[in-house]
Amino acid sequence: MPEGHSVHRIARQFDRNIVGQRVAASSPQGRFAEGASLLDGREAVGVRAVGKQMFLAFDGDLWLRVHLGMYGAWDFAGEILVDPTIASANGRMGQTNQRGTDLAGGDEASAEPVFDAAGENSLSSIGAPRRARGRVRMSEQTRGLDDDELMDWPPPVVGQVRLRLLTDRTCADLRGPTACELQSPDQVQATIARLGPDPLVDDPAEGEERFTQIVRRKPTPIGLLLMDQGVVSGIGNVYRAELLYRALLDPHTPGKLVPEDVVRAIWRDWVRLLAIGVETGQMMTMDDLDPEAYRRAMASRDDRHWVYHRAGLPCRVCGTEIVVEEMAARKLYWCPSCQK
Repeated sequence: MPEGHSVHRIARQFDRNIVGQRVAASSPQGRFAEGASLLDGREAVGVRAVGKQMFLAFDGDLWLRVHLGMYGAWDFAGEILVDPTIASANGRMGQTNQRGTDLAGGDEASAEPVFDAAGENSLSSIGAPRRARGRVRMSEQTRGLDDDELMDWPPPVVGQVRLRLLTDRTCADLRGPTACELQSPDQVQATIARLGPDPLVDDPAEGEERFTQIVRRKPTPIGLLLMDQGVVSGIGNVYRAELLYRALLDPHTPGKLVPEDVVRAIWRDWVRLLAIGVETGQMMTMDDLDPEAYRRAMASRDDRHWVYHRAGLPCRVCGTEIVVEEMAARKLYWCPSCQK
């Protein structure tokens, strides 16, 4: 499931490419035909992300709420303006396996690209990993692409597209979301009110107080609380496992028994890791890596995390076998020695 960093990246991509444009909206799949007809011809006027949900505002006080869930993704095609605030660690944004796309430019032209097979750092598709298709024109970095090399416009519909938003230059296709619905401004506010604090939306200090107060009064295991979007927004399976390991905290500890300073440290760590995720497009949770180790981590999830997806492998610190169990219907990875 895409976690908070991906949804904030999606929102920034929409802000650069869709907001301020009048869109042609359609539902090739047919499951959102009525909603698409209401959006068709409207101007997108704003976008915001809160945790794992994105809200795209249109003129006439109409909002589109999207929750990607386990399998959803936005696929982008056409001319894509890259947000300079979200680039990969080597100055590039996105997968370089996108045929016809030149990702070099400026000072980064001589840098060797970092490839990430997990799809976390994709420019053309953000959400559930999927193969890149067609061509992407990035307006600020067009070297190597001639106009007659661009894909047909609009691009052909491929697969089950719930919603297509099309401007004169950019196409955004939504596939497989858990939620795709229209809301009024009041409904948007009510949805957001049910969500826990998000470090990129709420004041970090106020968010810390709110998070700490909620956790400290709950008998629920901390491993469950971190996945509860009403407690804190944006944390998913990867960040849960990594935050708990970095705090050296047993995931079964009831929230009310976690020392206050540890709860606050988890929040501050989440603030830091979320910012890194938005900047790099990857859930980097290991610190103090040398340059070569950092490049390996950018390229491979296996070198990026302390415990996530490492069941049966030795802990990177103590050598104890990492265990995996079900918690909140998801696999939880942790070290029974370090996290006592």
